Amino acid sequence: MDRNTIIGLGLILLMLVGYQLLVPTPDEPVKPTPQQITSRQQRKTQPTIPALLDSTTARAAFGTFATAATGTAQDVVVENSDIKITFSTLGGRVKQVLLKNYKTFDGKPLILADESRTKTALELPTTTGKVDLTKLYFSTQNAGQTLRGGQTARVAFTLSLPNGQSVEQTYTVPGKGFQVGYSLKAKGLTLTQPVRFYWQDEVPRTENDANDNRTKTSVNYYLANAEEFDGLDETSDEADASLDQPARWVSFKQKYFLSGFIAKNTPLQNVKIKQTGHPENLNGNLKTLEVEAQIPAADVLAGKAQFEWFFGPNDFQVVNQVTEGFQRNVYLGYAIVQPINRYVFVPLFNALGKVFNNYGVLITILVLIIKLALTPLTYKSYVSMAKMRVLQPEIANIREKVGDADPAKLQQEQMKLYQQVGVSPLSGCVPQLLTLPILMSVFFLFPNLIELRQESFLWASDLSTYDSVIRFGSVTIPFLGNHISLFTVLMTVSSIGFAYYNNQMTPDQPGSPINMKMLGYIMPLIFFFVMNSFPAGLSWYYFTSNVVTIGQQLLIRRFIDEDKIKAVLEENRKKFARGEVKKSKFSDYLQKSLQAAEEAKKQQDTPSKPRTKKK
Repeated sequence: MDRNTIIGLGLILLMLVGYQLLVPTPDEPVKPTPQQITSRQQRKTQPTIPALLDSTTARAAFGTFATAATGTAQDVVVENSDIKITFSTLGGRVKQVLLKNYKTFDGKPLILADESRTKTALELPTTTGKVDLTKLYFSTQNAGQTLRGGQTARVAFTLSLPNGQSVEQTYTVPGKGFQVGYSLKAKGLTLTQPVRFYWQDEVPRTENDANDNRTKTSVNYYLANAEEFDGLDETSDEADASLDQPARWVSFKQKYFLSGFIAKNTPLQNVKIKQTGHPENLNGNLKTLEVEAQIPAADVLAGKAQFEWFFGPNDFQVVNQVTEGFQRNVYLGYAIVQPINRYVFVPLFNALGKVFNNYGVLITILVLIIKLALTPLTYKSYVSMAKMRVLQPEIANIREKVGDADPAKLQQEQMKLYQQVGVSPLSGCVPQLLTLPILMSVFFLFPNLIELRQESFLWASDLSTYDSVIRFGSVTIPFLGNHISLFTVLMTVSSIGFAYYNNQMTPDQPGSPINMKMLGYIMPLIFFFVMNSFPAGLSWYYFTSNVVTIGQQLLIRRFIDEDKIKAVLEENRKKFARGEVKKSKFSDYLQKSLQAAEEAKKQQDTPSKPRTKKK
C-alpha cells in the first residue's frame, strides 16, 4: 500500500467521522424529573368541561355569550370507510379522529387527533372582549352516522345569542377519504379585529424507531401569493417562524401521517408556527407542534370563512389530490431527483402494488424493470471496459516508455492512442453516471413510502424500518447503534461481491491517487454503518440490485467477443492513419490542453539565464 492509498483511505475515514458529527443526532433519552411528570399528569387530568359559572361571573367573562358558558357536552360520531370523527358540542370542535385502516407500531388504534393532546381555540374579538368559542356549548340537531359510498354528512353546531345573533360551525364529511369541510359564520355580531385561530398537537409515537419518528415530525406551510412550500427544520427540537405572507395551508407532518388546515377562500393571515421536541419522550409524545393565525372578520361575518381539515396518511397518491402544493408534505428528495420519484417511481410503485401483495417481491420486480430499462447503458459501459482491457498491453508499454515522472506526457500519449483506435476513456463512465440519479431517487423515496409501513417480508416484520436480528439492549456502539440489520449485512456482502467481480473486469488505472479497486471494497463497509438504521426495504432493494447487476453483466459478457473488438480497433487505427477519421472536438480540445500543460512544465523546469549588467 503506497502513500497515496493511505492518504485516500484516511480521507474516507474523515468523511465518515464528519458525517456522524455534522448530521444532527437525537439526544439520549433523559428520565423526566418528578416535577415534570407531575406537571404533565396534572395537565392531562384537567377537566375538559369548564366549571359551572354563576350568571354574574359568566356575563363578566363572556358578555353576550354568557348563556352558552354552561351546559353539558355531547358527542356526535360520524365515520366513513377511512376515518371515524368524534365532534363535541363543547366548542363545536373536532374531539377525536381515528384512522380506521392503520395501527400504531405496537398494534394500537391510530388516533391522529384527541382532546387529551390536541388543542384548538377560536377567539372572537367582540365589543365586550375576546371570547374563545371552544369554551362555549353549542347545540346541534345532527346525530351520528356511518356513511356508505357517495353519502355525505353535514354536522352543524349553532350558538344562539340574544337579539338574533348567532355563531355557526359546520362540518361536511364525505362517504370516503380524509378531507372534512369546515365553515365558520357569525351573524349580527360586531367583530372589532380578525378572529384568532390556534392549533396545538402533542404528537405521539406511532413508529418503531422513536428517534426517526421525532426527526420526521414538523410544521409545514404553503404561501398563497408566492406559491412556495416550506416548513420548520425537522431535525430541530426548538424552532419557530413568523410568516411574512399569508398561508394557503398549514400542516402537522409526521413521518407517515398528516393533519392539515386548509383555507379555501381567503388565506390565513399573520401565521406563526412553532415546534418543541421531547427527546425524553414524556408520556409517549415526541414533539409539540403549534400554529397561530388570523381569519379576516369580514369573511366570518359574510359566511366566506371556508376551510378544510385533512386527517390521514402522508401518502403521495392521497395528498396529491387535496390542494395545491399539499403533495410536498411527502419528501421526494432533492430537486434533481424529485421529478424521477414523482413521475416515474411513485406511479410505478403503486401500479405494481395493484398486482403484487408482497412488497418484498414487488421491490424485486421493480429492480428487474429498472435494470431492463438500463440494459442499453449497461451494455455500452461493458463494451467500453472491454475496449480498455484490449488496449491494456499498449497502455502498459506507453507507461513503461514514458515513465511516471511526467504525468502530462503520459496522458498525452494515452490520448493519442485513444484517438487512433477510436476509443473514448469517458464512454464507460457516462453510462454509470446516468444511473446515479436513480440510486439517489430510491435512497430518498423508500424512507418516505407509507406503502412499506408494517409490510412484512422474510424475517422483517416492517419494511419501513430496520430489521434488528441482533440487538445490544441498552448498549449503543458508535456509528452503528444498538442493533444489526441482516438486510444491511446482505447488502454489504453483495456490494463487496459486486466490487470483486467488477475489479476482475476493470483494467488497472495507473497513476490514480488512490487504489480504486480497494475503494470498491471499503465503500460498502462505510455504507454498512450508514444504512444500518435505514428501512429494510431500501437495503433489500440495493441487495437485489447488486445481485441482478452481476447476473446482467455475466449475461452481457457472453455476447461480447474481445477478439472482434480488437479487430475493430485495428481497423479504426488504419482509418485514422489514412486520415479517414475526423477528430472529435472534445478529443482535440483535450489533446491541446495536455500539450499546453506539457509546454508550461518544460518552461518551468528550464532554468532562466542570468542577466548581465551593462558596463
